[in-house]
Amino acid sequence: MIILISGATHSGKTFLASKLMEKLSMPYLSLDHLKMGLIRSGQLKLLPKDDEKIKHKMWPIVREMIKTVIENHQNLIIEGDYIPFEFQKDFSAAYLKEIRFLCLILSQNYIKHNFSQIKNNACVIEKRLFPNIVNTKELISDNQHHFDECRRYNLTCAVIEKDFQKELRAVLDRFPY
Repeated sequence: MIILISGATHSGKTFLASKLMEKLSMPYLSLDHLKMGLIRSGQLKLLPKDDEKIKHKMWPIVREMIKTVIENHQNLIIEGDYIPFEFQKDFSAAYLKEIRFLCLILSQNYIKHNFSQIKNNACVIEKRLFPNIVNTKELISDNQHHFDECRRYNLTCAVIEKDFQKELRAVLDRFPY
């Protein structure tokens, strides 16, 4: 089984992946780690902030890794914001049966009432050398974009409305779905 976790910056993707790893005894791959490995090795001649270009370059690699994991009857959690919303077009029905997708969304209300907490928790799993500091307006816009794209492509999303820990526990309790 492949579990794909997407979402806007600071939405809790890595945190959810680490909790799923513990619950399901499945390894996880951070696409941010893959990105930085490709950039630092010189294989990807882009800057870490070039998200759309990075997604375009990384997705063919990640897509084929997913196929290999499925073909080998293995399991993997992949988290990051470099998964295209239209990813389903790249897989046959047989592969799609083995893929679960979840996008974490922070509601506008949650962001407005918890922005300082969101920033404080940015490094709860990874100790980012250069935390991606965003403002409330950018974070709301990015989460709305993710929500709209999930609706457009009929993808599963979990919207955090009030209590991040409680609502994330509910998401964890549903896995694997």
